[in-house]
Amino acid sequence: MNTTFIRFSLLAIILLSAAECNISAQNETDIKLDCYSVVVGRNASADGSVLFAHNEDTGIKLVNKYKVPRRKHPAGAKITFENGGKTPQVAETFGYLWINMPGISVCDTYLNEHGVAIGSDGCPSKESKPELTDGGIVFWLRRIVAERALCAKDGVKIAGKLIDEFGYASSGRTYIIADPQEAWMLAVVHGKHWVAQRVPDDNIAVIPNYYTIGEIDLSDTINFMGSPDIIKYATEQGWYDEEKDGNFHFARAYTKPGSLKHPSNIRRMWRGLSLVSGNEFDLDDEFPFTIKPKAKVSVQDLMQVLRDHHEGTDLDKSKKYTLGSPYDMNGPMICARNTQYGVISQLRSWMPDEIGSLLWLAAYRPDVQAFSPWYSGVTEIPEVYYYYADYQMAIKQQFSPPEETFDRSNKHAFWTFVSLVNKIDENYSESAQQVKNQWNKREEKMLSNQGNFETKVLRVYKQNPDNAKKLLTKYSSKNAMRIYKDAAKWSK
Repeated sequence: MNTTFIRFSLLAIILLSAAECNISAQNETDIKLDCYSVVVGRNASADGSVLFAHNEDTGIKLVNKYKVPRRKHPAGAKITFENGGKTPQVAETFGYLWINMPGISVCDTYLNEHGVAIGSDGCPSKESKPELTDGGIVFWLRRIVAERALCAKDGVKIAGKLIDEFGYASSGRTYIIADPQEAWMLAVVHGKHWVAQRVPDDNIAVIPNYYTIGEIDLSDTINFMGSPDIIKYATEQGWYDEEKDGNFHFARAYTKPGSLKHPSNIRRMWRGLSLVSGNEFDLDDEFPFTIKPKAKVSVQDLMQVLRDHHEGTDLDKSKKYTLGSPYDMNGPMICARNTQYGVISQLRSWMPDEIGSLLWLAAYRPDVQAFSPWYSGVTEIPEVYYYYADYQMAIKQQFSPPEETFDRSNKHAFWTFVSLVNKIDENYSESAQQVKNQWNKREEKMLSNQGNFETKVLRVYKQNPDNAKKLLTKYSSKNAMRIYKDAAKWSK
């Protein structure tokens, strides 16, 4: 991947402390400007998979991993949203991997048994008088998609119907919903308006914290979906004037003022597009919705993107850490000081979903943590990676977890990873590269072994899918425990 340099004349405009972007995530109407995603179409990836990479950023809370099995529900069962609204539950819900942050409504990532992955980035909208029914929906939107969607497009339709019925009870957000065939970006406005666009198979998309969907054509149902009155409503609100503005552009019409030009957003959009596409951009360029990369993108490439501190550019005031920590010197970056986890969904269509769909997950800041594979087909998670042994208790406590949930303890792997980061931050210049070198060796081994391991599992799967799932569970757990034990050792 190519690295680009920016013009010195722009530096004064964009240098900004990370603290300026650290808006509280606890108020759902105040969306942080930190989370970050990259989406790669199947013909733009090195192995033909759909890839969805994401850094989840917020104040230090807790990150759990759960495997929720397929479940049957009694007739008449209902889901109760955090604001009190209710909707009927379906007779049977799909199983899924759940990356969970208790106490927060907008930070979880899911991968269901059909290879449908969903995550999101906050995108503040202009809407100040949202239409909501029964308090609206936030947390349950992505969870219901995980429970019910057979494919990404199906997930967009499910989410769209929920927004139409209840309204979205947060300022705005872009959900990425992907499967082994395609990926969609679903832009949700505070209230009952939304639009979705398909990512072209040979393109990549980068999403900081503003809407990136531009011109739309809802008559093109292969590539677009959305509220029928999306243009009419913007016109009525005074956000769009056809005579003055020309063709309707969703992001310009609906994005909260300041977000599109926010230095944190511009820097991270510029950096991600430059890294993944191999093209050179300037900070004042008009960034595209998607772009065709010069070279196909791999899982390893995305790992490096999620770890990026502007290395090799004029924005790297730490000069590759020789002058100090990038977190003290470089301002807003893709890998933020408060990144809670990095995850890459690798979704492949030529294998059974249990084997072909997996999450590469780095707990806490990915710059000094290792990514390890968690296959869709695993049946359980090592207990050190979750707080509640019962995943049903986890959902019951999601919106008001007891204070002791966040007590730091070596019984939970997350706090071990936090301890490792804290130790490295005491002398980032010396410690970071040493730990990175060790993790790189571990990752290279896992990546190089992936093909042989999956070939073995596929042979078993043809004879006995349950035995194949046991292999996937053992392999995922073994790698995760090795990483946890190494982190524990290095953090002392």
